[in-house]
Amino acid sequence: MDPGRRKATQITSKAGAATRKPSEPGTRVALTQPCESPAASRAARPVGKGGPVRESQSLQTQNARDPQEKLLERAPGARSKKPSLRAKGAPPSGFSSTERIVARTVPAQAMEPPAALGPPLPRAGSRREGGARSAREQKPQPEPTEVPCSVPPLRAPSLGGKEGAPGGWKPRAVLEKLRLRRQEISAAAEVVNKVVDHLLRRLQDFDSEFKGVELLRTGSYYERVKISAPNEFDVMFKLEVPRIQLEEYCDSGAHYFVKFKRNPKGNPLKHFVEEEILSASKMLLKFRKIIKDEIKNIKDIDVTMEKKKPGSPAVTLVIRKSEEIFVDIILALESKSSWPANTQKGLPINNWLGAKVRTNLRRQPFYLVPKHAKKGNGFQEETWRLSFSHIEKDILNNHGQSKTCCETDGVKCCRKDCLKLMKYLLEQLKKKFEDRKELDKFCSYHVKTAFLHVCTKDPQDSQWHPKNLVVCFDNCVAFFLECLRAEQLEHYFIPVVNLFSRNHIDKISKEFLCKEIEYERNNGFPIFNEF
Repeated sequence: MDPGRRKATQITSKAGAATRKPSEPGTRVALTQPCESPAASRAARPVGKGGPVRESQSLQTQNARDPQEKLLERAPGARSKKPSLRAKGAPPSGFSSTERIVARTVPAQAMEPPAALGPPLPRAGSRREGGARSAREQKPQPEPTEVPCSVPPLRAPSLGGKEGAPGGWKPRAVLEKLRLRRQEISAAAEVVNKVVDHLLRRLQDFDSEFKGVELLRTGSYYERVKISAPNEFDVMFKLEVPRIQLEEYCDSGAHYFVKFKRNPKGNPLKHFVEEEILSASKMLLKFRKIIKDEIKNIKDIDVTMEKKKPGSPAVTLVIRKSEEIFVDIILALESKSSWPANTQKGLPINNWLGAKVRTNLRRQPFYLVPKHAKKGNGFQEETWRLSFSHIEKDILNNHGQSKTCCETDGVKCCRKDCLKLMKYLLEQLKKKFEDRKELDKFCSYHVKTAFLHVCTKDPQDSQWHPKNLVVCFDNCVAFFLECLRAEQLEHYFIPVVNLFSRNHIDKISKEFLCKEIEYERNNGFPIFNEF
């Protein structure tokens, strides 16, 4: 969940029906462009073949039952031991051809982490003129006349297996600080389970349109990439809707109107149908009302609901214990039909996890959540957005090319460590500039999407050896910077969607984040120690 997500959103819908309402704060960015009214888009094409297809077992069910499906029952697994040092002068595995040439031609002592990486680059719009510098003395160099937002080539790493990274920061020490503690996990588990289970039973027992809901746990905790504290959780209450027809909204690629191919009188959702369209706003309004009424009946737990805000499908609950815990409950429509046509070229994992895995994943259901499309200065509140958070969880929990990567008896990798550091970098920058608006539209989903593309680009497990953590993290940072500069971040499942288009995030904000990350990268990431 984006740490900045609880700020008030300034836009309210101007499209409307009598039942229209604003929605919750989003955990994902808007994926559509402003377009014409819904009436003009009624003739949009249907998606998919319509009929259900055979549902194959997911990676999760193939491996019996994922322990993460039992909320926080145990702490994350024991960390791997530090690998033994390499033979002097031998380049680590997984390097590119360029890096191997550097490793062979440059003496090992010349490839040790430099005391500094040049003069610190000024921050764009920083509140302080200076900035945290490396603890080591820096050699004076001529000041640059201009500081472009550039991505310098990857530096050759130390071959001596030292812990320190370029600039003096220690990634393992940072990761240890981010590691969730067993005692905190257990305390959060107990209270979150009670609230979620109570609401699920109430919805299933209640004679309403949501009687058939089931629980689907998603989000960073269940992907085992949650950092700092177990204080944010995402859960889906999924509701199967057979024989639906999708009509793409305004060539958005991600947002759709939902219709029923047949709408018999016995359909429990018929009360939410307006002009043959299943109203996302009406369903979300009723869903919120049931939850709001029911949390009053949860005994011995102080739980409240946050105010609804535009742009999000989530019903956000706040549980107050020693610290606040935020639980996003998202209503999701489950469709077992073929995935929409816009996803055909997405999920590029053939060279990483294999074509067979991709085929099996695409046979899983897809989900639609009531996150509305942008429409001018407001939202089109009858639209639903595609969600593949369950597939993301499967990928991150089975992330290696070898099927035993990071398992107890398997070879370890540093993929998830890189993602955690990327998430932490953005989180810290948003904290530092929380009084500014440039970083408001960036969220952890941008970081995760960029990370998945780097995994596609570097598919071999050997390229993510724990010894190469510094290099791998730098690769992730470099790719993210390239995306910011090019204003292009392709949705991992829907390639036609550009998460960094100017319709979603303005150029000034992207330049600001780009220069701030460049400053951190060139000065040993002082931001990791500022909060």
